[in-house]
Order: sequence, then structure tokens, then C-alpha cells
Amino acid sequence: MRDAETVTFGGLGGLDRGAALRGDAERQAAMWRGPATRVLPMWRGKPLIAGEARSALGLVPPDHPVLAEAAGTPPLFLGLAGDAPLFAADLSGWEPAGLDAGAQGAFFDPTEQHHPALPADHRFAELRGVMAALSPLEAELAAMARGLFEWHRTHGFCARCGQRSEVTMAGWQRQCPACRAPHFPRTDPVVIMLITRGNRVLMGRSPGWPPGMFSLLAGFIEPGETIEAAVRREVAEETGVPVGAVRYLASQPWPFPASLMLGCAGEALGDAITIDPAELEAARWVTREEMVEVMGGRHPELRPARKGAIAHFLIRAWLADALD
Repeated sequence: MRDAETVTFGGLGGLDRGAALRGDAERQAAMWRGPATRVLPMWRGKPLIAGEARSALGLVPPDHPVLAEAAGTPPLFLGLAGDAPLFAADLSGWEPAGLDAGAQGAFFDPTEQHHPALPADHRFAELRGVMAALSPLEAELAAMARGLFEWHRTHGFCARCGQRSEVTMAGWQRQCPACRAPHFPRTDPVVIMLITRGNRVLMGRSPGWPPGMFSLLAGFIEPGETIEAAVRREVAEETGVPVGAVRYLASQPWPFPASLMLGCAGEALGDAITIDPAELEAARWVTREEMVEVMGGRHPELRPARKGAIAHFLIRAWLADALD
């Protein structure tokens, strides 16, 4: 196993996704009734988190009263952890008292919601705020559930004929009842680049990010484009910096909403930065010595990339000379 596979959401928790079971309605029903079955409640993209340490998912049995909030929404089958079937249920129709609607549209929603049917230390929390504290298995479950529910929320109609489609295959497919077209969850490939020149790394800041937040450059891969070509194009478009050699390092599922981050290293062929203001608010070169201060939270201007994100993972590996 490469160190690159230890990235958050990297899938090292031993989950058996049980794809062969998704189309077996009888088996699905039997598993839902089983005593070992556990369900992950999700509310508007937030997983249920248990405990004051905020380091574990709040998994509940299928007969828990909180799941009444998911009435009419089919559960998702996530897979098997040993002999325990695991599902996810969408409680997004529930309206908490005193809901801060403005926070839900923010870059990062710090608010947490508590359902009265749950213990006081069980709350729905922003996944990006807890992802690094979860075990590999639970991080994978939360990412799967968030990504799938978001896909169902935004892809309810057939792209071929426009009719409302139906959930099938235990949540892993939608089927159009009119033209019978099948639809599958989408994943958008994104390159994220550790661009270096000597002892420096290129960092950028998007408009609307929290004060001081800089990260590695990133962008979507276009149709007919290789990973390497996307790295060079995105860096040139956003900063005007030409890039030579490119190599792949690591990948990370990123369910915000549906990306697969493809981490790469690239060698810059020049220093001059000319930003595209439609893409970036600012960009700058950061020395290795400065980055040590950034990652330690001691830099006067820059904030470190969020722990658990592949940007943080790649920068940490660069500082340790451990890129593989």
C-alpha cells in the first residue's frame, strides 16, 4: 500500500460495498430488518456525529424513531462492515427549530443541528469539519452517503426525455419509467496541483474564501483531455505560470458535491504570476520555510489548508520530502 492511499476518504476501512446485493430487493429488505444493521442519518449533506469528541458517526438501528423523518425517501445501501449491513437515510425534510438558513449557504457551515429523538451529544455536523477525526471506514461511509444523496437531489429527471426518474439498485441507480434509460451517479475528475519551482510552491485563493485561506490550484478536467494536459492548462489559465513535467501522486473522493481529486506534482518553468480575476483573487509563491509556519498556524497572513483535504496531505508530504 502506498502512503498516498491513506488520504481522508481513501477507502482503507475494509468496507465491502456489496455491489452484487444492490439489485436483490428481497435481500435488501431482509438486511434492513436485521439486528446488526445500522443506518447513518444524513441531514442536508451533514452526517450525524456522536459524542463530544466529534470523532464517530451516529449510527442508529433501522427502527430508531429519528428515521421517521426519512419517510418516503428510499434508504441507500452502503455495504457491509463484516456481517453488519450499513445504510444511509436522508432526513433533509426535517426543519429544526431556530435554523440559520444563511449559514447553510456559506462556504463552511459551522452550525450543528440536534434532533429531539436523539441523545444530546448527537448532532448533524458539516463533514469538512469532522472528516479528519473519523475512522477510515466511517469517513468513507459519510462521503458515499453525502455524494449519493446530493446526486439524487440534483438528478431527479431523465436527461434523455425529461420524465421524473425512479430510485433503483438500492440507491445506486435511477431508472426512467418512460424511456427506460438508466442513470448512474456522476463523479467529476478534478486535478489539484502541487506546482513547485525550487524551494517554493504555488498557492492560490478563490474569491469568497475565508480570510487568509490559500490552497493548491485545482480545476476540472475537460472532455478529451489528459490529466497532465489539464494540470498545465489550469495553471496557465489561472496564473500564467508555464508547467513542464507533471506526475500523478494521489487521489481523493471529494463529495462537495461530486469530485474525484487527482493530486499531481508539476514543475514550473517560470516565476511570473498573472492571475485570471475570474478564477482567482490572489496567487503567490510560498517558500518551504514559510509553509512550515503556515502549517503550524503561525504565519501572519496565510491559513493552512484544511486537515483532511488532499491539499493538506500533499503539502505535508512535500515538506517531509515524502512525495511518492
